[in-house]
Amino acid sequence: MAKDEFLSVDTSDRDPRRKGGGKGARPSPRKASKGRKRRSRGGLRWMKRLVLMGLAMCLVAGAAGVGLFVYYTRDLPSLSAVRDFQPKQMLRVMDRHGKVIGEIGDERRTVVPFGQIPKHLVQAVVAAEDASFFENPGLDLKGIARAFYENIVRGRAAQGGSTITQQVVKRLLLTPERTIARKVKELVLAYRLTNRLSKNEIMEIYLNQIYYGHGRYGCEEAARFFFGKPVHAIGEAESALLAGLPQSPERLSPLKHPEAAKTRQRYVLGRMAELGFLPQAQAEAIAKAPIKVVKSRTTAVEAPEAMSVVHRVAAERMGEAFATQGGQVETTLDLEMQLWTRQALERGLQALDARQGYDKPLRRLQGRAVAKFVAQTAADLGKTDEARRRTLETGRIVEAVVASVHKGASNVSPHLLVDAGGVSLRVPLTGDDRYAPGKPALIERFAVGDVVRVAVDGPAEAPDGPLSAHLELGPQAAMVVLDVATGEIRALVGGYGFRSGAFDRSQQARRQPGSAFKPFVYATAIASRRFTAASVVNDAPEVYDLWKPKNYERESFRGPVRLRVALTHSINTVAIRLLSEVGVPALRELATQVGITSPLTEDMGLSLALGSLTVSPLELAQAYLPFFNGGQRVTSRLVTKVADVEESLAPPSPALGPDVAFVVLSMMKSVVQDGTARGALSLGRPAAGKTGTSNDQRDAWFVGGTADLLAAVWVGFDDMKRLGRGETGGGAALPIWVDFMTKASAGQPVRDFAQPPSVEVQTIDPQTGLLAAPGAEGLEEVFLSGTAPLETAPAEGEDRSADELLLNP
Repeated sequence: MAKDEFLSVDTSDRDPRRKGGGKGARPSPRKASKGRKRRSRGGLRWMKRLVLMGLAMCLVAGAAGVGLFVYYTRDLPSLSAVRDFQPKQMLRVMDRHGKVIGEIGDERRTVVPFGQIPKHLVQAVVAAEDASFFENPGLDLKGIARAFYENIVRGRAAQGGSTITQQVVKRLLLTPERTIARKVKELVLAYRLTNRLSKNEIMEIYLNQIYYGHGRYGCEEAARFFFGKPVHAIGEAESALLAGLPQSPERLSPLKHPEAAKTRQRYVLGRMAELGFLPQAQAEAIAKAPIKVVKSRTTAVEAPEAMSVVHRVAAERMGEAFATQGGQVETTLDLEMQLWTRQALERGLQALDARQGYDKPLRRLQGRAVAKFVAQTAADLGKTDEARRRTLETGRIVEAVVASVHKGASNVSPHLLVDAGGVSLRVPLTGDDRYAPGKPALIERFAVGDVVRVAVDGPAEAPDGPLSAHLELGPQAAMVVLDVATGEIRALVGGYGFRSGAFDRSQQARRQPGSAFKPFVYATAIASRRFTAASVVNDAPEVYDLWKPKNYERESFRGPVRLRVALTHSINTVAIRLLSEVGVPALRELATQVGITSPLTEDMGLSLALGSLTVSPLELAQAYLPFFNGGQRVTSRLVTKVADVEESLAPPSPALGPDVAFVVLSMMKSVVQDGTARGALSLGRPAAGKTGTSNDQRDAWFVGGTADLLAAVWVGFDDMKRLGRGETGGGAALPIWVDFMTKASAGQPVRDFAQPPSVEVQTIDPQTGLLAAPGAEGLEEVFLSGTAPLETAPAEGEDRSADELLLNP
């Protein structure tokens, strides 16, 4: 084809409405129709292709989704952990009046059923956390979409999208990491859980599991901690506050950050009003009111000694789960008496410190004396520094020399660094220290070179750092309080500043009771019916197998004295003469019957009359009970019920005849009225007891009581150091007893000890112990029936040999 032919244009089909041919010419109707059809068919083909591609992509995505769903959910945990929800709970320890003594457990939680949770708390939680909780299937689709948008579109992690059901699942079944896999599992499990449990059951689990700060888990413990009341007693304002805390328990704590807590509470109140849970006016009124939380609270355990006993008993009864399964332990302790006991003991020791100067250094060394002291201490503790550090185990008391005094700074509290044979110990000096009362300030009383007694508290914070210790300048003490009728323990104090797990002197210390053991010697003599309270025994020196006992005060011997007088003034020689007459085996038998469990060995011999055995304060107190309760031996106990199971209790058993018990008790009343325990007269009610001071004044005791309570007090140094000049049972231990008994008996009826019918009263001559002569002035004495003297004392002007009266029943 020629070039021109190729370029020529056929004008026959031009649009007649257009002038000329060329570019504006329209195709013929037939050709145009064919073009449209071709284009329509092409569009449809592409539409089909796109639809098919979309369907294919959907199928692929669906298959991928199903695959991912199967992959992520192939190992879903069982919902049984939620259905069988058993969170860790506190084992709450109660005193005899239902007051909380302390709690045992890792998580401070008490589970309450849904029926005890107030409706307004549930509504507040729904308003704060999940408004559609009661309608949604465990999932909040809007929340999930919002979280997805934040994660994908904005490129940052979202916090929203979790319902209460999801939170339960997350806390009980899943790990805390934030991954797609965990989120998918959470959604699936939340949906399934909604079909397994009711909404009320899910809410119950949530409110018992959630953390509210300050170590409190669950709404019950949170309500008790913040408001001092159980959760069923809280109001709308308190519910709104609690509901807002789980978002950030520490940041929103009303104790640490009250303004933030108030802001969060206002938000919850606003949401409650929006959802119709609370009238707008009421919500606004609460929002304007200040937050009210419990201001005075103590986290200290009031009775660590009792808690140690409860730990042991609960572990024996409940097994390893005792600290996690919750419940209650009921005890015989009286929390108020426990407080009075501790206060009395601490005041008594502080008074003794002041008398003996124990609130100051023992002595001051200078120059070579310091180096000599350190070297001698090192030699006593071990050959190497490592051996010495091992020797200074927790509880060890040692004398050390002050190496430096640190008066404190903004970040360092006042303390001493002391040297114990080359081992450094850090001794804090705080304002609540036992030795702080008085002037000058505690830190001002010590200087380099001072010798002090310290007790090791624990290891060093750093491997080569100083050990932790505290001042132990003065003696220690222990006290036990028992109910006379039942023998139940009302109070236990194991020492000044006693801490849980420390050496409990009230139960574990083994110390000589001294003259506090004499009532058992006298009871053995009375029970033999060979002696009475009116029997006359000679107070005179005598040698027993090269042993020549003396009276405590080195006083001149009194000559013939009645047994009542001898016990009243704690005359040693008379007690020894009595024991030599009745014999050690008889004393051992009686002591065992009344509850002395410590060994009374033959080699102790007549020294038992002066209390040469060793006993604990609790053991001695228990053994005294038969004197006060009519002769019955009862088992002292502290724990009465563990997790609704009653503790078994041995029935009382006869230990002394009621008449023997009463006669000895009557003699101990004279100790209070006329003898070594006259300080107890200030009590203003009938009381009886016996003081005791062991050899070389290493132990001071008073054991005594009223018709209702009996208490034993011991004072002494743990390392057997002497108490100090003039310190006796009447001066060191009795004031503590009087301090406590004054508070414990205030407002109580005044009761005297009941006299049994088998005891008779006769008027005797105070000099001879015989029946008073007719018309002569005498005094009343109590006797076992049939043991009263038959003879009459000489009338005035008659004479009778003293030898005829000695050891005369």
